[in-house]
Amino acid sequence: MKALYPLFADLDGRTVLVVGGGAVAERKARVLLNCGAAVRVGAPRLTRALRAWAEAGRLAHLDGPFQDDWLACAWLVVAATDDRALNARIKAAADARRILANVVDDPALSSFQVPAVVDRTPLTIAISSGGAAPVLARRLRERMESLFDPALGPLARLARDHRPAIRQAYPDHGARRRFYDWLYDGPVLEQLRADDAREAERMLLARLDEAGDEPAPPRTLRWIAPCPADPGDITLSQLRALNEADVLVHDTHINEAVLSLARRDADRRPLETDRHEDAGSREARVLALCAGYRNAVALVP
Repeated sequence: MKALYPLFADLDGRTVLVVGGGAVAERKARVLLNCGAAVRVGAPRLTRALRAWAEAGRLAHLDGPFQDDWLACAWLVVAATDDRALNARIKAAADARRILANVVDDPALSSFQVPAVVDRTPLTIAISSGGAAPVLARRLRERMESLFDPALGPLARLARDHRPAIRQAYPDHGARRRFYDWLYDGPVLEQLRADDAREAERMLLARLDEAGDEPAPPRTLRWIAPCPADPGDITLSQLRALNEADVLVHDTHINEAVLSLARRDADRRPLETDRHEDAGSREARVLALCAGYRNAVALVP
């Protein structure tokens, strides 16, 4: 099976067409309305909830059987009928207009899949099997619900609201990352768990006021040697080092799957190694390549 490209779409104010008026269409329309989409539902008959939303002006009802011109101005279309031939016609009409289409419970006809979601708005965790095993994706979502603290949503909103002030207080990327580590792991989260948003915000602002008084941390160089060829063999300690590194100094033969575990914005400095080279000479070359960086990781076979 081909891989799907993960995508989070901003549908605020954008037209999305849902074809079908039953319970499945109602479920899809509810999620789309919560995302701010301008929903149009096309069907001869609607559920009670869909009809109430249409009468309240929350969505537009296109009465009757599917017409190709319903796709005018649509960014996405969801086919939620129980007629596969009709769903195929909707998908073909969408393809002709370069509109992405999801056919509910029919990945073979769909050009995008709707994942199982753990909602901690604005934090969203999505799980997809590419349509191969939707029940498995749903079961994983159920397990993950218990893993992600409900306070993460308010924490993400707090970080969003103060992002400009955080960037101003911590212009250095490394210092800013350390602040976020404190924010996400420290007492602010505890206050949000206690439902005390005011105290959580006060603590955040107090930390920003102290930003200029914090001592600069020492520069670090972490060696991962010998570096595992299999990313599954990377330890938790090594994975944390990769996530904190500003630069990766790596042997040219290190597996890309291992390197991809690091931060995406980390710089990379390839290193040609020679098995006959003494350790002191190699260390000197590594130090030269990571000069100027706060946190460096060296990966060698």
